[in-house]
Amino acid sequence: MSPGLGLAYPWGRDVRRGTPVVVTMENPNYSVVEIDGPEAEALRASLPLTDKGRGRSAKQFTWVLLLRAHRAAGCLASLAAVFWALPSTVAKRFRRAAAAAGEGEGPGHGQGWMLYKFIKGFLALSLLALAVELAAYWNGWHFQRPNLAVPELRVLEVKDIQGWVHLAYLTWMSFRADYIRRPIEFLSKACILLFVVQSLDRLVLCLGCFWIKLKKIKPRIEGDPFREGSGYLHPTVLVQIPMCNEKEVYEQSISAACQLDWPRDKFLKQVLDDSSDESIQMLIKAEVSKWTQQGVNIVYRHRVLRTEYKAGNLKSAMSCDYVKNYEFVAIFYADFQPSPDFLKKTIPHFEGNPEIGLVQARWSFVNKDENLLTRLQNINLCFHFEVEQQVNGVFLNFFGFNGTTGVWRIQALEESGGWLERTTLEDMDIAVRAHLNGWKFVFLNDVKVLCELPESYEAYRKQQHRWHSGPMHLFRLCLSDIITAKISSWKKANLILLFFLLRKLILPFYSFTLFCVILPLTMFVPEAELSVWVICYVPVCMSFLNILPSPRSFPFIVPYLLFENTMSVTKFNAMLSGLFKLGSSYEWIVTKKSGRSSELDLFTAEDKDKKGAMLPQFQKQLPGKGELVEINVPREQHEKVPHDTKKANKIYKKELALSLLLLTAATRSLLSAQGIHFYFLLFQGVSFLVVGLDLIGEQIS
Repeated sequence: MSPGLGLAYPWGRDVRRGTPVVVTMENPNYSVVEIDGPEAEALRASLPLTDKGRGRSAKQFTWVLLLRAHRAAGCLASLAAVFWALPSTVAKRFRRAAAAAGEGEGPGHGQGWMLYKFIKGFLALSLLALAVELAAYWNGWHFQRPNLAVPELRVLEVKDIQGWVHLAYLTWMSFRADYIRRPIEFLSKACILLFVVQSLDRLVLCLGCFWIKLKKIKPRIEGDPFREGSGYLHPTVLVQIPMCNEKEVYEQSISAACQLDWPRDKFLKQVLDDSSDESIQMLIKAEVSKWTQQGVNIVYRHRVLRTEYKAGNLKSAMSCDYVKNYEFVAIFYADFQPSPDFLKKTIPHFEGNPEIGLVQARWSFVNKDENLLTRLQNINLCFHFEVEQQVNGVFLNFFGFNGTTGVWRIQALEESGGWLERTTLEDMDIAVRAHLNGWKFVFLNDVKVLCELPESYEAYRKQQHRWHSGPMHLFRLCLSDIITAKISSWKKANLILLFFLLRKLILPFYSFTLFCVILPLTMFVPEAELSVWVICYVPVCMSFLNILPSPRSFPFIVPYLLFENTMSVTKFNAMLSGLFKLGSSYEWIVTKKSGRSSELDLFTAEDKDKKGAMLPQFQKQLPGKGELVEINVPREQHEKVPHDTKKANKIYKKELALSLLLLTAATRSLLSAQGIHFYFLLFQGVSFLVVGLDLIGEQIS
């Protein structure tokens, strides 16, 4: 194997830590040694010089050249191996996609399919236009920057026309200048206006965050209510852990909830299991039994009919008779691991503040450095919590509940109508209804709860589809309630114009329309040229603002910008499906998790697999109506449980079609010598190609 280049690749976890690396090449004639590390300078300083103070000898110089040649050869071999394997990988994924389409797993008929047809039609027209422009260019009919809006350029003498083909091309140029240019310019100006408004909103949020940091503004607790002799009366708290087939994370989430530091007689844990796999149900029951035997107040609930998704699960749990004995409810999704002092950092904020209905902490990620995909997600979510949630919490006392790491006053939930299943974002739904009822929210930016990010693009794509279709579906449902609510006009304006329209609808709309539709169009209709500052300076500045909360991610500013534009097709598709209430707007798919409790959990997965394999052989005891219930899965029943099959990476047709469209537009931009447009289209097209081939994130097979 050829030696690596010794580079610290920013998209991976394997980082060189400064340990000296020795590379030796030996034969009877020479030996080359390279030392990288703190000892390198000392070694160089010890190299002998000649009496006259000359530099290194010719032999030493030869050694350096040989070493550089060896490293270059290793680099070329590695790149050649990658390019050699890439076509076969792409071919395999295309074959899998064709097989999946043959089995009926291809794209269905609906809004997503219509968007794909639109992109394919746009691509076909672009290829045709590129062929026409190339033919005109080689015949000398095409100028670098045609401007047919000037009348004298539009009128040619008869003797200048070189046949009917040239006449047809001139007619086409005149037609696009008179009729196609104006609609494109109008649409581009509208998108630019939306772009500027959204950028100003982002800038104001960043200034608000800077003001909070400067003035050290944050929610505070008066004194220390938990010191000895304070006489603090601990309120009763219910902890809910909703889960569904969470084989990878059930154990660590239950363990973290059971280790919360709170009096046991004021504390109850509910494990709300919606799993359809009976083997996973048995594992979760066994885990609950283990903690029950240790004296922890914990109950296991499983619904026979899994309806209404997570909202139905939470709604069913809140209908239990014993819930009326509790004042607060803390919710943690299955992959979240709160620290033992979580309740002590959140519950006291309710003391003496009866108008507060929700206290929420921020997320912290155990796998943010796993791959390039998780690093880019970390940038987005750090900005979301550090800037959006914190600023809205401090200045507006309102933000969108994230569904987990939050403590609700049960009275606020009941007065706001409880959990409703009308959208896939039941957390945002209850937050909006509570805000309309006058409840205030508190966001604790310095209280962090560990969780994990999706490591595969497929899981992330499905998550983003739900996160962007749900708000638009909710906006349709609650618009009339917002207008008629008894709150101030500026709060109504904030909900409608900023919370829903600007940040949930306008952002994916202009991002997809401007960079995936208008920009390629301007390459084939150069009379409607898009300014450089629109495609370069403002996006880069906005990316800088997004990266400010996570300065370690600064080297990823260019991949982040390209990836966000790439994700615009998924977000645009989801936004339309939610706005027009199409079939995929109510699609709920549990995000795949790997079960990482830390970055060094190599033995965790192995232990869980062993426990799952031994399930039919061991027995545990569970409390059930005052008696002990035996867990024993019959052999024939266990054999019926389907084993987990390895899923393969697949291709995404909309992203691939857009990559070809942008690369076609980049080729056209070469004819008019538009430098910055060409580079943007080229890199953006490559970004779509990488995502379309599922070459980002976890490589499943």
